[in-house]
Amino acid sequence: MTDMESRLAEIFARTEQEERTLFEKAGEIIRSGGLVGMPTETVYGLGANALDAEAVRKIYLAKGRPSDNPLILHVCDVEMAERCVELNPRARLLMETFWPGPLSLVLNAKSLVPLRTRGGLDTAAIRMPNNRIALELIRASGVPIAAPSANISGRPSPTDAQTVIDDIGDNVDMVLDGGPTNVGVESTVLDVTGEDAVLLRPGGISKEQLEAALHAEVKLPQDGNIIKRSPGTRYRHYAPKIPLVLSAPSGAAEAANGRKWIWIGVSEPDGEPYKKVIFSNFDEYARELFRVLRFAEGSGAEVIVAERPSEDGIGRALLDRLIRASGI
Repeated sequence: MTDMESRLAEIFARTEQEERTLFEKAGEIIRSGGLVGMPTETVYGLGANALDAEAVRKIYLAKGRPSDNPLILHVCDVEMAERCVELNPRARLLMETFWPGPLSLVLNAKSLVPLRTRGGLDTAAIRMPNNRIALELIRASGVPIAAPSANISGRPSPTDAQTVIDDIGDNVDMVLDGGPTNVGVESTVLDVTGEDAVLLRPGGISKEQLEAALHAEVKLPQDGNIIKRSPGTRYRHYAPKIPLVLSAPSGAAEAANGRKWIWIGVSEPDGEPYKKVIFSNFDEYARELFRVLRFAEGSGAEVIVAERPSEDGIGRALLDRLIRASGI
């Protein structure tokens, strides 16, 4: 068994006592300033004690992540959230409606949260993941866990434990393997500090769902400074090693521009792609996107031609990730 294999801990077919022992070990790693790869419902995260600035520094180093890119705090209940940020009635309504789930709320931070975790801002993004393993780890740690995606910064996010190991295995103390994630794109990030709720990053909770819960319009950011309050919005993200272009199915062959191409989308493209991946619907497209981007890199294709989704429901988040992956 290699050293990395000894750090990979599957959460399958274990007794209750074995699970408890495993979570206690992982929790101790977090409390002592180490790094744990953990599943969430969105993507796998690289977790550290959010209240320990030195532990958080290890996240930035392991990922090669710019230090002004803030991290999301993952909590196991509203009480833990209240220790870290200033809650308001709108935030409490959204927590009650969507937590646990893929919704991160940007709120004014309390001094307990180090500036390094916040990327130097006076706000912090916080969420309660809808994943049993993540919640058990947070409870065992007893602290909020800062957990950006567990990959090299700028690469497609990991949706399984093996990808975590492939990207950053040498820099993590343990990886909890909970199988593939079931959302596949990162959480929605919503700023609720001001008069209007502002959607900073689309994700697993749609703009339409938020507006139905709030009985109010969710605004899109008009000021570049407010966008900086959200993780994953300042730099190119999700980039595969070969070019990616967006296209309608009818223009796919033209978009390939003479290169050997792989098509990904929910529709059949025109022309003759070298390879193609057809999803059953846009939910599956989003769930499998990052895995397929990595597959496409090694497929022998020279370019990825991706179907452009509509901007409603999960399509808004999917389009956001595709645009970032393309470098537009």
